Amino acid sequence: MAMTDLLAVSDITSAINACQATDSFNPKVFFAMVGLSKKSPLEIEKVFRILDQDKSGFIEQDELQLFLQNFSKGARALTAGETKAFLLAGDMDGDGKIGWEEFSALVKAS
Repeated sequence: MAMTDLLAVSDITSAINACQATDSFNPKVFFAMVGLSKKSPLEIEKVFRILDQDKSGFIEQDELQLFLQNFSKGARALTAGETKAFLLAGDMDGDGKIGWEEFSALVKAS
């Protein structure tokens, strides 16, 4: 399954373009721009499964760094600062990774 099966290409393009500048990525703004925050729990879970590249049940720091590339192949990697801020925003239990429930809560907070 691809992100474009769940989200509009035009929304993905707009969201990627809005955070092209270094240190401009904000997960809540991004989720709202791609329309993810308006999706059903099942659709959000499908996106989570795409982002969980190693199928561990969690989105870890290395997967967060390449977050944008899951939406658009040519997108930039997140900076170390953006990755850390993203992790802090989503990691509610402090275990250093984002689980499904944490991801869903972060998306819905957008």
